[in-house]
Amino acid sequence: MAYQSLRLEYLQIPPVSRAYTTACVLTTAAVQLELITPFQLYFNPELIFKHFQIWRLITNFLFFGPVGFNFLFNMIFLYRYCRMLEEGSFRGRTADFVFMFLFGGFLMTLFGLFVSLVFLGQAFTIMLVYVWSRRNPYVRMNFFGLLNFQAPFLPWVLMGFSLLLGNSIIVDLLGIAVGHIYFFLEDVFPNQPGGIRILKTPSIL
Repeated sequence: MAYQSLRLEYLQIPPVSRAYTTACVLTTAAVQLELITPFQLYFNPELIFKHFQIWRLITNFLFFGPVGFNFLFNMIFLYRYCRMLEEGSFRGRTADFVFMFLFGGFLMTLFGLFVSLVFLGQAFTIMLVYVWSRRNPYVRMNFFGLLNFQAPFLPWVLMGFSLLLGNSIIVDLLGIAVGHIYFFLEDVFPNQPGGIRILKTPSIL
C-alpha cells in the first residue's frame, strides 16, 4: 500500500521535474555506492573537447556533492521550484520548459569556461528559483522562520545563506545572472515597445 502511494505520488510529478530530480538522486547514489566517482562527472573543457568525454556536459549538472545537509538543501529547492515552474507558468508547455533547461545549461557551460566551476547543478537550481521568483513577485516567503520577504528576494537570501555557510557565491551569482538573462529575454524584452521574442522553442522539441 505504501509502495503504491509513493509510486502514485512519484508519477504525479511533472515529467521534466521528475526526470531531472531522479537523475540527480541516482547520480549521487551511484557516487555514494562507489560505482562512479566525481572525477568522472565534473566539468572539464579539456577532457570534453580534446578527449570527447561529452557526457561531462550533462553530468556536471547532476551531482550536488555527497549526501548531507548541502545535498538535501539543494534537492529540496530543486524539486520544489522546478516543479512549481513546470506546474505554473510552464503548465502545458513542456517543450518550452525543456528549452529553458537547454538555454540555461548552454549559458552556464559557456560561463563555466571562464569561472573555473566544476559542478553547475547548484547554479542551475538558483536559475530556476530566480525565474520562479520573478514570475511570482507578490508571493510572501519565509526562510526558516527567521526572515519574511517578497519572492524576488529569494535568490539573494539563498546567496547570503551560502555565504554564511562559507561557500563561494560565484555559483549563486552565475545562477542569478543566467536566470535574469532568460527572464529578460522571455518576459521583459518582448513586452517593450519594439521588442521581439528572441527565444523561440525549436519545433523539434
